[in-house]
Amino acid sequence: MEPDAELAVGVGPWPGPWPDEPHYDPQLLADGDRRNVVDRYRYWRLDAIVADLDTRRHGFHVAIENWQHDLNIGTVVRNANAFLAAEVHIVGRRRWNRRGAMVTDRYQHVRHHATVEEFLAWTRAQDLPLIGIDNLPGALPLERAALPRRCVLLFGQEGPGLSEPARLACTTVYSIAQYGSTRSINAGVASGIAMHAWIREHGNQ
Repeated sequence: MEPDAELAVGVGPWPGPWPDEPHYDPQLLADGDRRNVVDRYRYWRLDAIVADLDTRRHGFHVAIENWQHDLNIGTVVRNANAFLAAEVHIVGRRRWNRRGAMVTDRYQHVRHHATVEEFLAWTRAQDLPLIGIDNLPGALPLERAALPRRCVLLFGQEGPGLSEPARLACTTVYSIAQYGSTRSINAGVASGIAMHAWIREHGNQ
């Protein structure tokens, strides 16, 4: 066995005659597919994968405020891809650290809104209720929540949490139960928990 063979990710060149379906990428068929994708999408063209995902996306969106160049955004995008969110919305600064996304931003729709007001106008136009996730006083427990099928799960900036205009616009704010000494968990972790809560309620319906 080659020294790094067991550490190799993905698959090598396509064995035998090539398939002729248009969603296959000739370069990947020839060289192998080392991307971090599920087996269903091995050797597929990027645009073909996105098109297929678009036929199955869920009814929830995810939004995160980005006023101080939040390093959690990449994780939020990666979680959104894993749970097949409709879109990720970044409110505030356009630039964000893509390293944490692990290339999943290529498969996930990401929309930018320069201001909270712009973002709220979009949610109203789409008739999407805004569900805040933050450990604010008066927040309801996410563990007992009934999340809407169509909604936007909104997360605040790491540290200060949801901005006041965003919090006031939320239909409901839910908190995630914690039992240790830390005051909060970061937005990347919180987003995965909240998205999975939505999946547990609606994912198989």
